[in-house]
Amino acid sequence: MSIEPESTPTHSPSTEGLVPPLAEVAPPVVPGAPPPPSHETVEAAREMEVAQEVDASAESIADPHVEAEAKEVEVEEVEVDVPFAPPLELIDESVTDENLNFDWYILKVQVNREDSIKDALWRRVKMNGLERYFKEIIVPTEDVVEFTKTGKRRVVKKKLYPGYILVNMAVSDESWFVVRETGGIGDFTGSAGKPTPMEPKDVERILRSSKVLPEEEGADLKTAIPFKTGDRVRVKEGYFQNFEGDVHAIDQAHGRVTVMINIFGRATPVEIEHWQIEAV
Repeated sequence: MSIEPESTPTHSPSTEGLVPPLAEVAPPVVPGAPPPPSHETVEAAREMEVAQEVDASAESIADPHVEAEAKEVEVEEVEVDVPFAPPLELIDESVTDENLNFDWYILKVQVNREDSIKDALWRRVKMNGLERYFKEIIVPTEDVVEFTKTGKRRVVKKKLYPGYILVNMAVSDESWFVVRETGGIGDFTGSAGKPTPMEPKDVERILRSSKVLPEEEGADLKTAIPFKTGDRVRVKEGYFQNFEGDVHAIDQAHGRVTVMINIFGRATPVEIEHWQIEAV
């Protein structure tokens, strides 16, 4: 006996409740108006706008100061009064080197800085191209003899005029300005602020002492003696040890001091090596 399978009814999908897609309707054409852009042109313009926005975002991320600069508050500029400074005069090249008048002048400088100020002045002269106005700059010194506590003799250099240097230069507006603008230099020595040249005899004496010029034959070295006439001293070694007296005379060439010592109730001049006495 055969049983017939039950037939499964087929249901067709119901279209009830579905809204059919709207058909694109072309915009109405206005007589005399230009034709609307094509779909491809609109899409290309839209893609370009998106690309520009992406680039702007990337730049703002890469530069963290963009946002800060955008938030800055504009501050009104305040004008500051600057004192008027006249322009520096140009170097007068019309004056030849043969016509420059050179003299020795004394410059007042800071004490214990004579050598460094001398070097600073030379550097400033070279930086400004004014070598033609300067020949020499020296710190006046002399060789003196000193004795150690053990009586050992040595020759040292001693400054003749602490707080002063000598310069051989031709005075002009440019050279005077560069000297006055160098740190540590006070002014030229002279009356009413006008540089006064040194006397030739004084220049020769100082230059010979400083070894710039050869020394005269037979010139003896001086001895650095820390005493002066009238000082009260005590003999610390030798035949007259512990005797006291007054300085009567000083021999710098040989380093000896004449002391008036009271011997047997009578003032007697005694010549002693300067390192054998001390101040009382």
